[in-house]
Formats: sequence, C-alpha cells, structure tokens
Amino acid sequence: MSEAVRQLEPRTLWGRFADLNEIPRASGKEEAVCAWITGLAREAGLEVESDPVGNVLVRKPATPGMENRKTVILQSHVDMVHQKNNDTVFDFDTEGIRMVVEGDWVKAEGTTLGADNGLGVATMLAVMESTDLPHPPLEFLFTIDEETGMTGALELQQEWLRGDILLNLDTEDDREIGIGCAGGVDLSFRGSYDPVAGTEDHGVVVEVKGGSGGHSGMDIHKGLANANKLLVRVLQEMAAREPHTELAGLDGGGLRNAIPREAKATLSSSCSAADWAADLAELTTAIQAEYRTTDPDLAIHFHEVGVPDQVVPEEQADSLLAALDACPNGIDRMSPDIPGLVQTSNNLARILLEDGQVEAHCLTRSSVDSEKMDFARRIEAPFRMAGLTPSRGGAYPGWTPNPDSAVVQMMTELYRELHDEEPLVLACHAGLECGILGSRYPGLDMVSFGPTILGAHSPDERASVSSTAKYWNWFQEALARTPQN
Repeated sequence: MSEAVRQLEPRTLWGRFADLNEIPRASGKEEAVCAWITGLAREAGLEVESDPVGNVLVRKPATPGMENRKTVILQSHVDMVHQKNNDTVFDFDTEGIRMVVEGDWVKAEGTTLGADNGLGVATMLAVMESTDLPHPPLEFLFTIDEETGMTGALELQQEWLRGDILLNLDTEDDREIGIGCAGGVDLSFRGSYDPVAGTEDHGVVVEVKGGSGGHSGMDIHKGLANANKLLVRVLQEMAAREPHTELAGLDGGGLRNAIPREAKATLSSSCSAADWAADLAELTTAIQAEYRTTDPDLAIHFHEVGVPDQVVPEEQADSLLAALDACPNGIDRMSPDIPGLVQTSNNLARILLEDGQVEAHCLTRSSVDSEKMDFARRIEAPFRMAGLTPSRGGAYPGWTPNPDSAVVQMMTELYRELHDEEPLVLACHAGLECGILGSRYPGLDMVSFGPTILGAHSPDERASVSSTAKYWNWFQEALARTPQN
C-alpha cells in the first residue's frame, strides 16, 4: 500500500517516510523506531548515541568544502499521535499506517497519517544517508514523546549538542517560518463515587460524533466543535427537562492535544431514546447549525441499550456536569502584540466516568507563562468545587520570538529568492520543542519550518505532495547557504 507513496518526489524523502510508517511509534513506545534509526546511522558509518531517556543523536561531518560552516542541528520528534475513527479497525501497536495517494495529498485510511512529525524525520534520514547533498557539519536530534509530554526535549542532557543553528522541521505550512511558540501544562482531575442502583426503565446512550477534530494548538482558533463540551451541553438540557435521567457513564475524547471528535454518555432514563431524540430535535438542529461551517458532519444520536445496573448519585452527577460545563474551552486571550496569534487557550481533551472513578484532562497553552498558570488555576476551580482532585504535569516553556536573528533573516531572504513572495514569519500556538531546547541551550539560533500538513492529530490528517517538494528544495538551499563560523 505504500508503493504509491514511494514513487512520489522527492523519492528519498517519501521512501523513508513509507519505511517509517511501517513501524508503530506511539508516544512512550518509540523503542523500535529509535533502534531502527540507530541502525541506519551505523550502516552509514556515522557517529550515533542515545541518552538515558531515549533520544537519538547522530553526527555527520560536512561535505568537502563546507567544513568551515556553522554546525547545524536538524531536529524532529519520532512519535506520532494515534487517533482513528470509531468504525476503523486498526491496531496501532502492531500495524503500519495504511497510506493512500489522492491527487496532491497523501492520507491514511481512517487513522492519523503521522506526517506530524514523520516528514521531518524522513527529511533527516534522507540527508543522513545522502552522498551528494552539500551540507555543513550536521547533528541529527531525534526526540521522543513530544506529543504527550515533551519528555525527550525536557530530559535532554546539557552539553550534548555542539551546534550553533537549530532547524526544527515541525511546522505545517510551507510558507511559514516559525520563530516562537506557546508553552503548555497538562491539567488532570480525578475523583471517585459510590455507585447506586438505577431506578429508571430505559437505558439510553447519547453520542456526539462526526466532529472535524484537529490540533488543540494550531486549530484552536477555528472554533471547531469539542465533542466533550457539546455532550455536556446536551446532558444539561436533558437534566433540565421533566423526564428523569441518571448518569451511568461518560467516555469522550482521547489525547490531550487533539480536539475531541466523539463523546458519549450512558444514562438510565424514564423515557426511551426515541422519545429523547424527538424531544431534543430542536436542540440537535441548533447545534448542527452553529457548527455547519466548521464541522459539517457533526451528529447527535440517541440509542437504546440495556438499562444500567448502577449509576452516579444524583448530587455528584450534577456537580460533575456543572464543572465540565463551566470548564473553559477554546481561546481565552489573543496576543496584544502579534496580530492574529492566540496567546492563551484550553482544550477539554478527555472525560471518563466508569466503575466508581471519574477523570478529566485538559491541555492549557499560553505564550506567557504567568498567564498560563493563572488560567490553569481558574480552570481548576470548578473541578475543586465538584470534589475532584486536580494535578498538573508536563509543563514546558514557550519560545520567545527573535525576528532579528541571523537564521531567521537567512531563511526569509532565501524564501523570497526562491518563490518571489514574502514568507509568513510568525509565532504559533502549538507547543514546539524549540522553547525547551532554547532554555537548555540559550545560544541556539532557531527556526521551525516544514511542508503543508492539514488535519494533524485527527484521522483527516493529510500531507501535500507538491508542498513537500517545495519544502525539500528550500531545505537543501538552507543547508548549502549555512554561514561560516
């Protein structure tokens, strides 16, 4: 299935991307892919080592005539977001990604593609193994666990890297030069309840599905539907009506950095699913109309199921739904300094209620650390009132823009020369590893760039073939023009 991908240009890049996508590489499970990369480096006769956390570093000498250039660090993360449609049968732990080519786009069948950040990794592998591509002294830094905790960057040992310039290959628009990013912090809320016997006659499942999903940083400004928030909205409306409902289960969303596409609740109810569908038809139509532009396939379904034996006590269920309803989601503040840049946001990424346990997870982002932590405190407040215990983890710093840096100027001038137009030099609301790497190596001159990828972190993820060729040319020219020491 990857043969069509291997025939795309540039073949060296796409060929290695196809190889990469045959290896399962969930965040926290990168051992196999790191071992494969290490083997490729050794076969090429290059110096390679790993650090205690699992990052891989490869060093390659300059090609003849470029020995006096600054050392460039090429950096990408090896893990990918594992998301699939509910009706897709696929095992991320054992199967390779099933890819298809449709016109100018490479896609996957019902799952994420892994172009984020697999195309960056494939770029590095193509250069690592090249014999005819001019380049300065190079360091190839393959980091682990970027998608769920930035672990590789956070645990990177100091004095390991020797380079002067860092090119991060994790931007998703081929016209952009990334010069800054948001920091983030994971918020988790956990609690328990003593289940009680249900008292109603019908078992009802309410399901929100068909959301567009997307990256909780790069796509947060689009106003996409958050299935968790919409499910709670429907449940609150049901609770306000005369028919009685009892909450038995919740299951919504997935990874903290993906906007939830699907969520469902199981209820014990005094009336049937069909009755609820009719009673809430007006609300369903209104919600679909609100999201007709951003989420055209959004749907709300009511299904009859077996009556749940146990439910959440009414007072605890009311408090939990109120906390979820009050939880901020989406943009909190736009940047007052950079037009169009989201400064602070939150994604209600995951909710789960079953077997006497309840949990919720958010990813809070901001390019201003003090504002990020203040927002986290405000998000925690309603969950504390509902009796859940909050915890914070995975905090990482933002990357302060430096538009006057030498590498930014070089990349900007090179883009103008190649394409006769201005690039977009900007900061983004995603959590690039550059912020962490810059804090560990303060002297690094950094930029981020890459080919156009749409729908990252969702099964709609797709990579542009023509954009990848454009990016590859820009990338090669950047290496060839690396300044002297």
